[in-house]
Formats: sequence, C-alpha cells, structure tokens
Amino acid sequence: MAHIKRKYIDSHWLVFIFQGAIALFFGCLTLFTSSESPSTITPIIGIALLALAVVEFANSLHRSHNRQGWLIATLVALFDAAFGLTLICITGQEMVWQLSLLAVYTVVRGIFEMLIGFRTTVDPTDRFIWVLTGIAGVIFGIVILNSGHLMNIDFVRFFGAYLLIFGVASLIYGIHNRSQKVEDREARIEAARQAQKTKTSKKTAKK
Repeated sequence: MAHIKRKYIDSHWLVFIFQGAIALFFGCLTLFTSSESPSTITPIIGIALLALAVVEFANSLHRSHNRQGWLIATLVALFDAAFGLTLICITGQEMVWQLSLLAVYTVVRGIFEMLIGFRTTVDPTDRFIWVLTGIAGVIFGIVILNSGHLMNIDFVRFFGAYLLIFGVASLIYGIHNRSQKVEDREARIEAARQAQKTKTSKKTAKK
C-alpha cells in the first residue's frame, strides 16, 4: 500500500495544480458568498467535488496507462464523486444531512492526507504539506460537525475555508513536485554523463 501511495503522490504535477485551482475557486465562491441558504450553496460544493473527481479520474487513466499507482487515484476519484453527487441529490433535505456529509468528507480526507504524509515520503517539504493539509481537514471537519447549533450556513463557510487551505497546499505541492522532477531528470542526465566518461576512460586505459 505504501508503494502504491508513493506512486500516487508522484502523480504528474499538473494534477495537483488543477486540483488547487478548483479548490481555490470554489473555496472563495463558498466562503465569500452572500447567500444564506444551504440549498443554494451545497450544490456548488457538490460540483466542486465532482470537478476534483474528474481530475482524479484523468490521473487514474494516465497512471493505469503507465501501470503505476492507478488504484489509489481511482478510489480518491470515486470518493469525491460519491460525496459530490450525494450533496447535489440531498439539496432539498434538512440541513443536518448536508452538515454531516461535509463533516465526514473533510475528516476522512484529512486522515487520508496525514497517512500519505507520514507513510509515503521522507522529503520534509512534501511531508509538511500533506500533514498540514490533513490536520486542517480533521480540525475543520470537527468544527463543521459541532456547528449544527448555529442558525445559519456557517458550516458551509468553514468548508470553504478548508477548500482554500487545500487549494493553496495543492498548488504549492504541484510546484514543488515539478521542481523535484526537473532536479531528478538533471541528476539522471549528469549520472549518465559521468558513467559514459568513466566507460570511455576505462576503454582508453586498456588501449
């Protein structure tokens, strides 16, 4: 499992950039909306989760082509899609259902991100980004769950704040992931050059 997750966090850097952009857009839309009706806001959150699921499905297809790390990406996509569709379908239900779903989603996603941070990378920057996002998810999930006594849609705004944190973290990770891939490629090229020089030197010495 750790090996599969390691492949997951090594997904193409554009995956995290797209996820970050989607989360930031919908996070701002949710956090700063003037609407006070859950029936207006929760479908927007459902669309946001579906958009994240589309990115994950695309990532899964790409990774299945390479036969690396596609399972976790598929499960994450199904997770986002399931919650997104459910939020859209229960728009007319009582607020407690919407609140509970958002709380469960945020806590579970936060735990998933912390596990990735602790179990799949030794890079301090990568670990910090994943663990910080995971902790934020768990905290905001608990806050959302305990905001049921409020008479407005503060629980939706709390989720919007989480999306902002998730979006910023994804963008930072995507940029860092790209720089790591560039450094790794340059290191491989340099290693190949050194190996070729060593091979040539040995052939010259034998002559």
